[in-house]
Amino acid sequence: MTNVLSSLKVIARPEIVKKPPVLQKRLKLIEKLEQQLEMVECLIAGTEFECFKDKTVKDPETGERKKVKKRCAVRPWYYESEDHYYLEIKQGIRVLELDKGKQAIDVGEREKIPETIRVIIDAVEKGELDHLLIVDKKAAKASNKASKKADKSKS
Repeated sequence: MTNVLSSLKVIARPEIVKKPPVLQKRLKLIEKLEQQLEMVECLIAGTEFECFKDKTVKDPETGERKKVKKRCAVRPWYYESEDHYYLEIKQGIRVLELDKGKQAIDVGEREKIPETIRVIIDAVEKGELDHLLIVDKKAAKASNKASKKADKSKS
């Protein structure tokens, strides 16, 4: 080695340990919950909520790729029924079943939604919803097939 390289500490390549997939799902759910929190705070304040996403676009003239902010639509996870608010936690298009047969959280007044979302974010950070985030794909497919067969037999 040369004098310049001898000043560096050279080691064998360390083994890269893969992170569990639940960590990525946790981070994504927290990101979506923070988006919902921002949306409901805008609702309470009476301002318009805007969400932007970075998109790479190719310039037709120069052929150069540029990142452009594009407005995206976000659907609320909360809803109102007779001046009473409810909140659902979603992973993709699937509503998480928090308890057997129960997907919604009874929030009450609109002003309590941000507090409820903060509690959920704290629970996700502590890993309390990990069992709901990891779905066995084979078991989910089997249950979907079974429910479809049951629907066909009723017809």
